[in-house]
Amino acid sequence: MTKRAAPGFQVRSPLTDLENAVMRAVWDAEPCTVEAVHRAVARTRRLKETSIRTLLRRLEQKGYLQHEEAGRAYIYRAVEPARSLAARAVRQIIDRFCQGSVEELVSGMVDAKVLSKAEMERLEEFVKGRKGGK
Repeated sequence: MTKRAAPGFQVRSPLTDLENAVMRAVWDAEPCTVEAVHRAVARTRRLKETSIRTLLRRLEQKGYLQHEEAGRAYIYRAVEPARSLAARAVRQIIDRFCQGSVEELVSGMVDAKVLSKAEMERLEEFVKGRKGGK
């Protein structure tokens, strides 16, 4: 049985480590060319430019990127910012593992000592600021 996502919530295939590295390069430099992405990713991985082209095309097919043509070059942009993508991924985790409860996720993170005291304090201040209309 296929589970439907909430309206406006597009479920995408998760990113592999390599795809994440490519997306990070795009987010950091967008708009960017294949060559710019290759230079960024090649700092930590030995890949040919043709491999980067293939990865960019796959990420576009998965719905993470879009491109426009500038002469013979493709210029890539992310469909959404990294922060937004991360929030959507967390929402999927909440829905799948925490029965839709944000409180369940956060309390689990606190119990498992995933969050430091300083992180919890910063989150508390952030939430207080949002509740106050800041």
